[in-house]
Amino acid sequence: MSEFHHIPVLLNECLEGLSIKPSGVYLDGTLGGGGHSVEILKRLDSGHLYGIDRDAEALAAAGARIEEAGLSARFTAVRGNFHDARELLAQRGVESLDGALLDLGVSSHQLDERSRGFSYQGDDPLDMRMDTDAPLSARDIVNSYSQNDICRILSVYGEEKWAMQIARVICDRRQLSPIETTGQLVDIIDAAIPRRVRERDPSHPARRTFQALRIAVNDELEPLENALRSLSGMLKPGGRLCVIAFHSLEDRIVKTTFKDLADPCTCPKSFPVCVCGKKPTVKLITHKPIQAGEEELSLNPRARSATLRIVEKL
Repeated sequence: MSEFHHIPVLLNECLEGLSIKPSGVYLDGTLGGGGHSVEILKRLDSGHLYGIDRDAEALAAAGARIEEAGLSARFTAVRGNFHDARELLAQRGVESLDGALLDLGVSSHQLDERSRGFSYQGDDPLDMRMDTDAPLSARDIVNSYSQNDICRILSVYGEEKWAMQIARVICDRRQLSPIETTGQLVDIIDAAIPRRVRERDPSHPARRTFQALRIAVNDELEPLENALRSLSGMLKPGGRLCVIAFHSLEDRIVKTTFKDLADPCTCPKSFPVCVCGKKPTVKLITHKPIQAGEEELSLNPRARSATLRIVEKL
């Protein structure tokens, strides 16, 4: 296993956004390499931080990093999915939080670790599972799903205009032999998208397909709204929820959910007073998303697409 590294994105903005109390109870729901967690722990004295991740390698590496920094006494690692944070924390006697952070991106390690199959740069096993014990991989999808289902995944989760053509070539190629590697999939995408289109687009032609398959494999979007509502419900008054998204599909869900929590009233605008009885539970701290500055982008180009949104419990 290569060294697990993950440069924490928008670190200072997250620390400021969390408004950390030294005695507070906090959650890093996407622990990754532990970069955000180490800095949160440095700001706690009698407080405690819980870190959730479904990647066993991430948990081990983050735990070692936190122990090396002498901060493990105030930290508990939890294997699981932040979608289930309420249940996972309740099992450990935690019912409420002073703050929570979600970094929804794929870690640098997961992208760079060749055996994980997240990257379209190379020819590696087609996997893409954040939880390596999970039953469904990208290989399973491209070799067993119907052409219509593959097309839907690429279109909805990747916003890929050439989804139908890519799905058709996938199904043609797999009849000859199973699609086993990321390199084979990139070749298929190259064959499906006309050269003139690829030459006009500065981004890698496989980017949207790989994003779509990763989202489908890890079920990243469907449970997100409920997870955000659950976490916001766990916050103590004044507690904050900070969420970093990395593509428009995630960010749209975060934006819409936060807006609805802050203004849930369903009365027509013409009504002089609210009669639906739905009251806001949070206030928006960020009306527009926070993005990385030039200094951070020069050190970590992967931060370019990151957007941070923050709410505070009323």
